[in-house]
Amino acid sequence: MRLKVEFTTEPFDLDEAPAHALVAREVIEAADLDTVDVGPFGNTAEGAADAVLAAVDALLRKSLGAGATRISLQVNVIGDADRDTAGDVVGEGV
Repeated sequence: MRLKVEFTTEPFDLDEAPAHALVAREVIEAADLDTVDVGPFGNTAEGAADAVLAAVDALLRKSLGAGATRISLQVNVIGDADRDTAGDVVGEGV
């Protein structure tokens, strides 16, 4: 299964990136993910489920430890390597 995570950390500081935002960026960029897009108002990353979930765990723990008071995130299933395009499980007869 493939997942996409979108997240933001708060509080915001428009003048300088706060420590929790820098930590979040470091965590997500160091993770074993397929794509990462880091921006000032939102961040996204995609990859295998295990890699995304491990990155989310580290992101939450380290960002909160660095002063985040709120972390908003959304995780979406974007694909399943075990399913074909019709939604049937590959390798199983119908």
